[in-house]
Amino acid sequence: MPLRIAFVGAGSVVFTRTLIGDILSMPALRGCTLALHDIDPARLDAAEAVGRYAAREFGGAATVEASLDRRVALDGADVVLNMVQVGGHPATLVDFDVPRRFGVTQTIADTSGVGGVFRALRTIPVMWGIAEDMLELCPQAWLLNYTNPMAMNCMATYLGTRLRNVVGLCHSVQGTTRIMAELIDVPFEDVTFVGAGINHQSFILRFERGGEDLYPRLRERVESDPELQRRVRVELFRRLGYFPTESSEHSAEYLPWFLDRPELVERFRIPVDEYVRRSEKNLVRFEHTADALRRGSALPPFERSHEYAADIINSLVTNEPAVVYGNVRNTGLITNLPEDLCVEVPCLVDRAGVQPTRIGDLPPQLAALNRTYGNVVELTARAAVTGDRDHVYHALMLDPRLSRLSLDEIWSLADAMFEAHADALPETFLERAAS
Repeated sequence: MPLRIAFVGAGSVVFTRTLIGDILSMPALRGCTLALHDIDPARLDAAEAVGRYAAREFGGAATVEASLDRRVALDGADVVLNMVQVGGHPATLVDFDVPRRFGVTQTIADTSGVGGVFRALRTIPVMWGIAEDMLELCPQAWLLNYTNPMAMNCMATYLGTRLRNVVGLCHSVQGTTRIMAELIDVPFEDVTFVGAGINHQSFILRFERGGEDLYPRLRERVESDPELQRRVRVELFRRLGYFPTESSEHSAEYLPWFLDRPELVERFRIPVDEYVRRSEKNLVRFEHTADALRRGSALPPFERSHEYAADIINSLVTNEPAVVYGNVRNTGLITNLPEDLCVEVPCLVDRAGVQPTRIGDLPPQLAALNRTYGNVVELTARAAVTGDRDHVYHALMLDPRLSRLSLDEIWSLADAMFEAHADALPETFLERAAS
């Protein structure tokens, strides 16, 4: 049977185009079936058109299917790519607007903090639905999750379902290490590295070339450049001793030290409300792409991205080994982080599947920071699994950004978010609110 790759949330057309281009650039994968699913008919039509366009560009061997029924797309799949965004742009606006009323500013709001927590609560039930369908229709398939909040979504999926072939994928590690190499004028191909932590708060633990530790060169580069020091992630590197894998705009909102001081927002050039602007641009990009497809215009050439999905699928099919960074269940992989937390570690991939690497202890300051972030991750995941609304309040109590609020204000903010997102949240939370 031909390889079947299902895309859930394929209406994220620009990202779908990237992943399809990566997949079809692999010779061993060009005869696959791309099974596309979305709940929005217009977006699904655009995704199908993108898929057929890509299939032609790569020789026409791929088959493209599209269905509004998720189960049709998943039936018999070998790999499932998840990229849903529950609620779309309107939900994103709520995630920013409601906290702003309480004096809480955000930059991305998709991973931690109040925006990340409520994005998780409306996404996890969809993840569970995908997992249950997979267990019935394609029980041996791998779920490759791209949807944030990564750690919360993946942790809730393996705690709340029987699906075990689940790994979360991001591009922060591969993007960061390229930036690090560029800063010190070392070809990336010459670099070896090891990173670990929690997604969007991992750190590069080793950064070397031919046995040479490249961190002294990076520190020298940073200390010689005052403008480079005006970045949150660089400040974290200077204070913690290891370079963080996530961007400055993300990092700023997981920590209590930056966004509540206007002078620091300016000093570190932190883009408040950044994801709202990105979301608006994505709407425009979708319309431009859909319009080009309707007119039969050529799309920009396909270029291989740094996303891991195609490498994983190729290794599963061909048995050619690859190393990727995956978000997986902590089963003793990072020994000074809690068991069952979702952690980001290097993974070997071949026909046997995605096999995580044991890291051992993180440096104590990094583990401590991860545990602070991990508290919010774990409590949100357990709120979803148990249906216990109180754990949502507990998660927000422990979020570093909300330490400026009183407990009464945190409760009121949570209640306002429950009300604003009522249509997308599990009944359990809303029934408890009414009781």
